[in-house]
Amino acid sequence: MQSPSKIAPQNPSLIRGVGLTGATSLNMIDMIGAGPFITIPLIVSAMGGPQAILGWILGAVFAMCDGMVWAELGAAMPGSGGSYRYLREIYGPNRLGRMISFLFVWQLCFSAPLSIASGSIGLAGYASYFWPPLQQQFIGRSWSLRLPLLGLLQIRWFISGASLLAIAIIGFTVLLLYRRITRIAWMSKFLLTGVMATIGWIIFAGVTHFSASRAFSFPPQAFTLSHSFFLGLGSAMLISAYDYWGYYNVSFIGDEVTDPARTIPRAILLSILLVGCLYVVMNICILGVVPWQEMVQSNPSGNGIYVISIFMQRIYGPWAANLATGLVMWTAFASVFSLLLGYSRVPFAAALDGNFFSGFSRLHPRHKFPYVSLLALGATAALCCFLSLADVIAALVVIRIMLQFLVQAVGLIVLRVRNPALPRPFRMWLYPAPAVIAICGFLFILISRRDFLKEIRYATVILVAGLVVYMVRAWRNREWPIGRRFSLEAGQPSNH
Repeated sequence: MQSPSKIAPQNPSLIRGVGLTGATSLNMIDMIGAGPFITIPLIVSAMGGPQAILGWILGAVFAMCDGMVWAELGAAMPGSGGSYRYLREIYGPNRLGRMISFLFVWQLCFSAPLSIASGSIGLAGYASYFWPPLQQQFIGRSWSLRLPLLGLLQIRWFISGASLLAIAIIGFTVLLLYRRITRIAWMSKFLLTGVMATIGWIIFAGVTHFSASRAFSFPPQAFTLSHSFFLGLGSAMLISAYDYWGYYNVSFIGDEVTDPARTIPRAILLSILLVGCLYVVMNICILGVVPWQEMVQSNPSGNGIYVISIFMQRIYGPWAANLATGLVMWTAFASVFSLLLGYSRVPFAAALDGNFFSGFSRLHPRHKFPYVSLLALGATAALCCFLSLADVIAALVVIRIMLQFLVQAVGLIVLRVRNPALPRPFRMWLYPAPAVIAICGFLFILISRRDFLKEIRYATVILVAGLVVYMVRAWRNREWPIGRRFSLEAGQPSNH
């Protein structure tokens, strides 16, 4: 296998305008969106008490292990596209890797909008603290289909004031991103300032009003290693995985990063370390003010989404609750901004390579950004705003694990075996332990949950549909595995 830089040179049309500070900022605002503020009651309910902190701690461990997978691949193949580029090169750019990388982009057209929509839904949910009528549903419907071998596939959607606001937020974000990348880098730093101010205030308030007896009031048999304990831990880790994801965002815009072979791994690992510490401290502080029993009781009604507002109201009063709610909305918007920026570059990179629909390869004639990809993902994310937040998070995590993270973690080991001479500016520490730990953690999240087959059905349907689309394209374009085989060296048709 040749060096990826020889197979696919970097795109000279994109502008390198994102340094280490900007890259780390983009990752962190992606990670710290509405997630940690709206999922605290969900994790506490899953574990049944403050032992839920295990979910955040283990989530940080697995994020660091998987982050080293991304860091090594990102340093070795520092171009735009992230997993698309890595999977293509690992498994062969004109053979199996072509199909796997296509399937990655295919699933991203579903999972990326879900991720973007989750931040927008969270923002709209907190906005309903100010305007409660936003939560009123106008229409609610369920759709189900029984599939052979897989069972019943169910989707519930609804229209409310909050869902319409979430769509408007995505539209505004697309408008902000419709410009040159050098103007976006400073926006990420500006948005991160608000994110860090929010977390800093929460931690300060929690530390100065902390009650250890409240934070660590564990229920009986909280740490008994029973079947229920592991089911709860699996659900908690699914949510914490969602909260931590985003540390890899810089990998998708590699062609727009300065000194990417050094900047990408540093930004990934630094963002995980900083956010992991902030999450653990912040959540312990919140548990020391708001009783976990209250979170569990309020969660079924949906009121638990306002946990930060309740937290600040208990300490300082209504004015602080209002201000904190506004700051959480700020962080949620920052996440939507970062997610849409990063993911819009992936279909662009695939289309430029000829392995996705050609329309996604178009750059804006003046500002040089992939505007078709940006608009398409924005529109799909808007449609996902008609789903519930819990369904969005679960579907997003399972789809991404099955069709991206597992294949990529295994792929790093495959690449080490197949191409040991590939230049690796960053090499995984304690290889292969982090990759193996990440794989085991992902498998645990997939199966150690109640009704875990629900989201697996979604991922399977997306996989099968993607395979059908790929095979049709392969037949029409005479590509692997249906048409003529290609030479790995020159990328030209071979008669052998």
